[in-house]
Amino acid sequence: MKEIWLLADGDNWDEVKADLRNAIELGFDGAIIQQKFIEKAKKLGKIELQPLEEIVEIKSARDQELALGKRTAVLKFSDWKVIPLENIVAMKKGKAIVIVDSIEDARLALTTLEKGADGIAVKGNRETLRKFYELVKAEKEKIELNRAKIKEIKPLGLGERVCIDTVSIMSVGEGMLVGNKAGFMFLVASESEESEYVASRPFRVNAGSVNAYLKVGDKTRYLSELKAGDEVEVVKFDGEVRKSHVGRVKIERRPLLLIVAEANGVEGSVILQNAETIKLINPEGKHVSVSELKAGDEVLVWVGEKARHFGVKVEEFVVEK
Repeated sequence: MKEIWLLADGDNWDEVKADLRNAIELGFDGAIIQQKFIEKAKKLGKIELQPLEEIVEIKSARDQELALGKRTAVLKFSDWKVIPLENIVAMKKGKAIVIVDSIEDARLALTTLEKGADGIAVKGNRETLRKFYELVKAEKEKIELNRAKIKEIKPLGLGERVCIDTVSIMSVGEGMLVGNKAGFMFLVASESEESEYVASRPFRVNAGSVNAYLKVGDKTRYLSELKAGDEVEVVKFDGEVRKSHVGRVKIERRPLLLIVAEANGVEGSVILQNAETIKLINPEGKHVSVSELKAGDEVLVWVGEKARHFGVKVEEFVVEK
């Protein structure tokens, strides 16, 4: 997800403090301030901080190389040439945050080479900061979901499954991508629908067995390793993605169900709790209970390319079944 940072380059701590408070309250990801203010700023709230003195002004190819070597590079383009930014976006390994003055420059920075910079840094009063924040956070990431046909449903008996309780309210048609293969994941629905026996818990996804993968950005996480504060992704049936965080994880022993499906000639599986409140999502965005699921039904899945090693794509021979 794209980030929004505050540029507070003033020399008056009271003014910098006021700007920082605005940024923290609005939900900014980071701030760039003078080194002498860093320790004071840490007391105001949790926000990533970078010294103003470490800004890289891009004037030459040498400046590009300097930026590429930083874990988090805050970039200033004096004459706003697009080519240097394209080069940095294409070759960067760390995070690139670009200082911008206008909404137009912000859009350019965030979309250069389609991928764009990782975020922007801005300054201004609270209303100006809010407008930039809305621009960055309103740009939703989207992924391609595929129709898959159910091939097999098989009770497995008891095992451990993971409930992910998030800090966000999810709606019908939203859930998380979970699967036994890193390259094939099912859109498991949030518990945002009420049932005859249980009230809705729209903050929860009853995600699956402890061995399963969860898709988080370009990486995967094992469900069993998640904990409070970890970042997760909420995925909507139309492919829209938004970020959330884990509030609590519950691992409990429950009866399990193996579900196998196929999409575009690729087969994948997921193991879910065998209960009527556990649901997948179909191409129309409706929730389908695993207790009513049958062979031939269509559900939404994500089909990737690579197997994973420690959650990252690998260029080696790996087969997952």
